[in-house]
Amino acid sequence: MVEVRVRGLAVDANTRQPVLILTDLSETRFLPIWIGVFEADAILLALEEIKVPRPATHDLMKSLIQVLDANIVRVFIHSLDEASSTYYAHLVLRRGADPAEIEVDARPSDAVALALRLGATIFVAEDVLSRSAVQDKARINREMEEFRKFLADVKPGDFARYDRSHDQGPPTGSGGDGPGPEQP
Repeated sequence: MVEVRVRGLAVDANTRQPVLILTDLSETRFLPIWIGVFEADAILLALEEIKVPRPATHDLMKSLIQVLDANIVRVFIHSLDEASSTYYAHLVLRRGADPAEIEVDARPSDAVALALRLGATIFVAEDVLSRSAVQDKARINREMEEFRKFLADVKPGDFARYDRSHDQGPPTGSGGDGPGPEQP
């Protein structure tokens, strides 16, 4: 397992789809994971520590975890199904003083959104990172700058248009959270 952190969000220049960028702690390998607009919004709210007047889904999940006297021990992005271009993750939780760990299947984007809200550590399996990581820091920085520009111009109505225009699901396979149309 390799500990990673959220480097930021970018946007795919071809599809305009948001990309979650994870990096190892030495910032030598970058793992891009294509995600949906709403998942990007949830991650951005946590990264920017923006408070919303009513709890969004990930805020609700955070509250449920806390009310149940649980915490997220770690998030673990454990595998990549290359046939469907889909990453798989687990939330690893613990309740109170009970040493038993509970694994819950999750999309990496949801797991990361929760990890950011609860201060949990994020890990990626070494084999996933070695197969999918990008080592071009300049490219990652360009993509992140493009995402910042995209955010400067986006309006709330753009999200509704995006949702209707993608009725058949994300281009990355069965459940999103994939490496996207261009394999790194």
